[in-house]
Amino acid sequence: MSERTDRTRLIASATRRGRGRRVVAPPIERGSTLLNDAPADMRDESLGPVYGIEDLSAARELRTLLAGLEGAADAWLVPSGLAAVTVPLTALLRPGDQVLTTDALYGPSRRFLRRHLGARGVTTAFHEPAATTEDILAALTDRTRVLLIESPSSLTFEMLDVPALAAACRARGVATVMDNTWAAGLAFRPLAHGVDVSVQAVTKYVSGHSDLLMGSIAVADPAVGRPIAETLEDLGWRVSPDDAWLALRGLRTLPLRYAEQGRSALGVAEWLQARPEVAQVLYPPLPGAPGHDLWTRDYDGAASIFGMVMNGGDEAAAHALMSGLELFGLGYSWGGFESLITHETGQLAHRATPPALAGQLLRLHVGLEDPADLIADLELGLMAWRAQQDSNLQHPA
Repeated sequence: MSERTDRTRLIASATRRGRGRRVVAPPIERGSTLLNDAPADMRDESLGPVYGIEDLSAARELRTLLAGLEGAADAWLVPSGLAAVTVPLTALLRPGDQVLTTDALYGPSRRFLRRHLGARGVTTAFHEPAATTEDILAALTDRTRVLLIESPSSLTFEMLDVPALAAACRARGVATVMDNTWAAGLAFRPLAHGVDVSVQAVTKYVSGHSDLLMGSIAVADPAVGRPIAETLEDLGWRVSPDDAWLALRGLRTLPLRYAEQGRSALGVAEWLQARPEVAQVLYPPLPGAPGHDLWTRDYDGAASIFGMVMNGGDEAAAHALMSGLELFGLGYSWGGFESLITHETGQLAHRATPPALAGQLLRLHVGLEDPADLIADLELGLMAWRAQQDSNLQHPA
């Protein structure tokens, strides 16, 4: 039999035979105390979990499928995507160590490095978001223990040569941790390209319904995973059985949703790229966009989130565009079935070197709506943007 595809493997476990009459999905087991038949059984881990803080049916199935998707020896679940980043960093870094990462890092991850790890003697160095592999490697010091990778990066979507970085860091004894939420474990598999730890926000594409918070951590090498598992054990972090069940339900349809939303996003991005109101679309799958060559080489698909740089404008114009939309929701997160838009220019000020953009930065997430309807909706938003621009010209501040 030929190797099964992701879309088949993520469903096949539900219909596996030999387990008697049952429902398709594992049961939601809500429990803290787990009862035993005999005193000798009470600490026998071969019989399964001994206490409810350990993963029960739905979480165990979700972990198994995510590990298979990532090509991992093991995968763990944590209460949020942010926790998926912070737990490996907590496990792998000690006072006096340094972490190197992109200046375009996801805001809450940056805050954790500054506020939590910084207070505990771990320093952070930032490289330019579009730095070359050589520039990043040159920034490593004898104190650098972890390279934290985001590719594409937050908000401005710069791409890095992850395989080259992973190989070079391994040769230097530097661990690599990659936030792979954009690829959802589908379009790019960090562990297969030499990365030590792959994390993602299950909140986004795996869930697919914007109704839960969760993260996952995956490793190929059990030696790398050991301190992560011990950190999770010491912190006592687990996910609820209800959330694990919902994430498992979303995972079954992940490949279909991801592919469909990626196709729609590319169509919307191409339409926006041709608009005079738009200076640039920041989306690596888009021909001619920054990072397109690396995306073409390494990725098998694309997320449905990208940046849109306007031709000039101010905050009032950006807000007018957003207010003129009827289908795009005004809300954070992405990866769900619904389209969303946010205004991100203010976030760029947190960087050491804010990028020089032609105008306001908006972030769009394309959901499962008909892309023709989304384009028509964006036409309304652009009309409102032009009206605000005209008003600014007629009534300058």
